Amino acid sequence: MDQTDSFPVKLYIYDLSRGMARQLSPVMLGKQLDGIWHTAIVVHGKEYFFVGEGINWCSPGGTPLGEPLSIVDLGYTEVPAEIFTEYLTSLTESTYSSDKYNLFEHNCNTFSNEVAQFLTGKKIPSYITDLPSEVLSTPFGQALRPLLDSIVINPGGNNITGHK
Repeated sequence: MDQTDSFPVKLYIYDLSRGMARQLSPVMLGKQLDGIWHTAIVVHGKEYFFVGEGINWCSPGGTPLGEPLSIVDLGYTEVPAEIFTEYLTSLTESTYSSDKYNLFEHNCNTFSNEVAQFLTGKKIPSYITDLPSEVLSTPFGQALRPLLDSIVINPGGNNITGHK
């Protein structure tokens, strides 16, 4: 593949608990969780993510979450920025509109996984996408579900509908 026609794709991984999940999960859930993951896709010089207000973007590492805990290289895409923008706009109008956000079933990680597959054919790591079911498989997770379902994660950024 000619590198001039391809663009690097990265997965930025943040721990929303900033280490607290690792410390408290054995006591609270009876199992070890390494973090509460928020992910974003970085391509074409921007970081894209799905939050309670829809699909947002910022400069890489530009959310209030700071620098990512880790960065996974997902490979390269041949999808140019213009086509990617059209794709994101279509997602905003359908499966990733703000009213579709759900902390457990339809969140930033669902978005990152779908976009990664669109761009590279690769999924994001399963330890990230399996986290909601791991939490809900515990009695404490089930007890907290009504509260957790009402939580909307929004680390800032620019809404994609105003994308330039």
